[in-house]
Amino acid sequence: MNIAGILGQLRRWPDVEAPNLQAYDGADRLLLERAAECLGILLADGAARDSVVVIGDRYGALTLPLLAAGNADADPDRLGTVRVWQDLASGQAALRANAERLDLKGFEQVPPAEDSPGLYGPDLLAGARLVLLRLPKNQADLAEAACAIARYADPGVVVLAAGMVKHMTLSMNGVLAESFGSVQAGLAKGKARVLTVTGALTGPEAEAQGPERRRHADLGLDVIAHGAVFAGTKVDIGTRYLLEFLPQMARAARIVDLGCGSGVLATLAARDQPGATVLATDVSAAAVRSARLTAEANGVGDRVRAVHADALNGFAPASAGLILLNPPFHLGHSVHAGAAHRLFEAAAGILAPGGELWAVWNSHLGYVPALERAVGPTRVMGRNAKFTVTRTVRKQ
Repeated sequence: MNIAGILGQLRRWPDVEAPNLQAYDGADRLLLERAAECLGILLADGAARDSVVVIGDRYGALTLPLLAAGNADADPDRLGTVRVWQDLASGQAALRANAERLDLKGFEQVPPAEDSPGLYGPDLLAGARLVLLRLPKNQADLAEAACAIARYADPGVVVLAAGMVKHMTLSMNGVLAESFGSVQAGLAKGKARVLTVTGALTGPEAEAQGPERRRHADLGLDVIAHGAVFAGTKVDIGTRYLLEFLPQMARAARIVDLGCGSGVLATLAARDQPGATVLATDVSAAAVRSARLTAEANGVGDRVRAVHADALNGFAPASAGLILLNPPFHLGHSVHAGAAHRLFEAAAGILAPGGELWAVWNSHLGYVPALERAVGPTRVMGRNAKFTVTRTVRKQ
């Protein structure tokens, strides 16, 4: 099966699916074309086995065509195992589901590094000769990845970093140049571009780049966050507005911070309700680690448990008395309300009868009808120039 045939069969499930949302884009296509050239060289000199790494594959659009191309000969195992890093739990599940449907094997999804301050460690990168990297939205995330590749991969590693041109900036080249001697931009094609990055400037002796830390004196709070986390070490203005309502919220034995980000809500809820245990959950592995670090830094790590999960899959029904939610309204670079609606439904599944869901959202989104359909009676508790805060009570 050719690349186009594989891409055409990919699904985003269990992530939001809609006619205007695809499982791949032009940057995936162009990156695969450029990777085929490099992979051919590696295969020809026998250096490919277990030396290819994919970072940022959203639904398998890079990994699965790569496996098909690399193993399409008499020796189906000579590519070895392709190591894959995906931040989002939904993307991890989508890759597995797409691979099973297409009957493609030979990849390993590597979890965040346990023995490194950064997310990307030697289990993912040791011995890597070719790294395919989807350029992330956040430059701090890119810097963390570039530093780790230069430190842990083979000294001769070739990094192919791709994105859609409208989402790329020259400053990304500068970030990559901090860890590599050569950053060459290819010609744009299909509104996408690939950067070829070589000449690692650091090695095993270099210090791995980890999360950043910021003190918010007005909240009495230290926030620790990896680069991939929304808002980083800042406290976004929607979260700040929701925090004003903490004293009005139900007292609960178990609180859930749904879509926890850096863990600001989880940490301050644990501080506000000393008798509660708090579950901080997010689809992003970077967010989950950040939430854990933030809770520990503020002395509530023993009562905040951070879990990497897509929505609230696998959690006991009717197990929470209070849920806090600042839902996203972007899916990648696309504006879409589907993620918020999924989270409303997830909250309904684990909220105990009479329990409360407190949410903050951009007022123009008008989520009250959706909250009432999914969860129960909803009351607007506050509204400022940009945001609305609601309290929704779970139907009995």
